[in-house]
Amino acid sequence: MENKPFIFGVATSGDNFTDREKETTRLLSNFTHGVNTVLISPRRWGKTSLVKKVCKMAQSDKLKIVYLDIFSCRTDREFYDAFASAVLKQTSSKFDEIIENSKIFLSRISLKFTMGSDPMSDFSISLELNQKSDDIDEILQLPEKIAQKKGVRIVICIDEFQQIAEFKDSKYFQKRLRSVWQLQQSVSYCLFGSKKHLMNELFEKKSLPFYKFGDSIYLPKISTADWISYICERFESTGKHISKELAERVCVAVDNHSSYVQQLAWLLWIHTQHTATEQDFAEAHQDLIDQNTPLFEKQTENLSAYQMNFLRALVDGVHSEFTSAEILQKYQLSSSANVSTIKRALIKKELIETENKQVQLADPVMKLWLKQEFAK
Repeated sequence: MENKPFIFGVATSGDNFTDREKETTRLLSNFTHGVNTVLISPRRWGKTSLVKKVCKMAQSDKLKIVYLDIFSCRTDREFYDAFASAVLKQTSSKFDEIIENSKIFLSRISLKFTMGSDPMSDFSISLELNQKSDDIDEILQLPEKIAQKKGVRIVICIDEFQQIAEFKDSKYFQKRLRSVWQLQQSVSYCLFGSKKHLMNELFEKKSLPFYKFGDSIYLPKISTADWISYICERFESTGKHISKELAERVCVAVDNHSSYVQQLAWLLWIHTQHTATEQDFAEAHQDLIDQNTPLFEKQTENLSAYQMNFLRALVDGVHSEFTSAEILQKYQLSSSANVSTIKRALIKKELIETENKQVQLADPVMKLWLKQEFAK
């Protein structure tokens, strides 16, 4: 099977990873020098791809990488299970070593191993613990103790870290994590997630424990120039051709959104026989909207009339001054107080985001879809 020239919907690597030299260098430096990192950007901008690329570059005999995704964790207990499992698995080279480390460093905690077909990778750990401080600290200190025993450094990368904001007694849980992690000498952390507004709150709110936890990296969009080069090269590598002008149209259409650039370029590549044309682009552009329509319909089906009116204003190019008499009347937003309520609700639903006091739709393809829907 031929290699797919454009990858979307999953973490990319190798030739499919585009640009990010500056961020790669900075993150790799943080990993190698033990600097805690907080990586923040909107959904599907390439955070996971970037972290996994740097993990592969950084891994060595003296620097061990532990990677875990806590999206499915809904309680602190589930977090501790996932954390202990990942640390034990990814710092050991054989199953006997996993058992030995669990006995030495989690001696006060009863562990239950659930085995699959491959004892090194296909197993899970559940911890029979109470909420005593000593027991919890023993789990959180596990990587530090393993690092000291092996004479190595460890970097722990936690994806979807914003999930901890949803835990019961979340602030107390955050305090527990930070109180232990900030004192570790041989372990550093890379924390990132897909819900920008929750990540911002966790790490930028002075009243929360993770305020100023580490080096904050705000992932920018990949530049149009880099995307153009990438798209043209990928077309040429498969015996097809696209002009720089049409490659730029791909980027502009989806506001340089990483996943959508890849998806639209893929659809255009499919439609192209030899050289991409305006007609090929138009068909790919509509395919992109059509493929995402079911998702957008689901995301908007329960929105109030006020919320839909607010989205209409955004589509029309209104990004500020929503409380002016003219905007309130034109888009039937009721009142200034109601505008604040609408914005909070839509931010929570991750449909809009604010930056420099400007409100934008979070999803550029949803904007294209809404434009079509409002024109009907």
